[in-house]
Amino acid sequence: MKKLLNKVDDVVVESLAGLAAAHPGLVKLHPSVKAVLRADAPQKKVAILSGGGSGHEPLHGGYVGYGMLDAACPGEVFTSPTPDQMYEAAKAVDGGKGVLFIVKNYTGDVMNFQMAADLLAADGIPVAQVVIDDDVAVQDSLYTAGRRGVGGTVLIEKIVGAKAEAGASLEEVKALCEKVNSQVRSMGMALTSCAVPAAGKPTFELGEDEMEIGIGIHGEPGRERMKLKTAKEIVEMMAKAIVDDLPFKAGDEVVAFVNGMGGTPQMELYLAYNDLVNFLKGKGIVIARSLVGNYITSLEMQGFSITLLKLDGEMKALWDAPVETAGLRWGR
Repeated sequence: MKKLLNKVDDVVVESLAGLAAAHPGLVKLHPSVKAVLRADAPQKKVAILSGGGSGHEPLHGGYVGYGMLDAACPGEVFTSPTPDQMYEAAKAVDGGKGVLFIVKNYTGDVMNFQMAADLLAADGIPVAQVVIDDDVAVQDSLYTAGRRGVGGTVLIEKIVGAKAEAGASLEEVKALCEKVNSQVRSMGMALTSCAVPAAGKPTFELGEDEMEIGIGIHGEPGRERMKLKTAKEIVEMMAKAIVDDLPFKAGDEVVAFVNGMGGTPQMELYLAYNDLVNFLKGKGIVIARSLVGNYITSLEMQGFSITLLKLDGEMKALWDAPVETAGLRWGR
């Protein structure tokens, strides 16, 4: 498969350099480790830090900036960042109010963030962490024990980032992060595989008339491989699994998030969102806020995910609060 690259080993470093060059007013690169920092870091507030394997852009580096993340640590493609990246990035953005790690539930991420947290604690820097596990598709996967952290991570980083920007304490920010994680559910699907640059070939094979329901963002197997169905049938299958899991009920207000996996045209994402609107209307679930586009991807995989977050008044206000990052911005 064709890729735009110079050297395979330099893909992540060169991409980060491009991000920093494109958005100098928003982000800067750490001088000694692979990490994206707020250009104006440190701030006198709780610092929010996340990270994970590259290949999911704009997650996480694209969400560094005002009202969202203070730092992001990228690993190689689909590979966890290292504890020293997280440790050094956290020290660089710590403003004296402590640091919150937002960690997607993948075994390497959880282990390495915990090691970094231990190092920070030894330095006397208050640190808390919350593991995100919003995927309803499978209980365990190739990369996890328990549910995976997927699309809900974007919504959590936005809401929690706004809470920290407003001056909340580390305990308050952590408690909100846990609350949002408890009320968000996601599920994805794939029409095609993606190709990791170092491999140069698809991670898995799907027939021309096949799709995978419940796929993970690294190409992990989902719930079921089946014959391709209409967009409406696919949306209903995924949305029913999500709604039944929380469960969501009539009268609930939600953020409805239809996310592209990297290779799906915006036209098809809006088509899927329209089917989701009709499905939720039939359940009496109210869409209070929406997000449609490529926000947590899997390289060039064709497919999409659905995320629903049950809102309360505080979450809604924090969602609406200003944000200015490379990947998400409004209100400033």
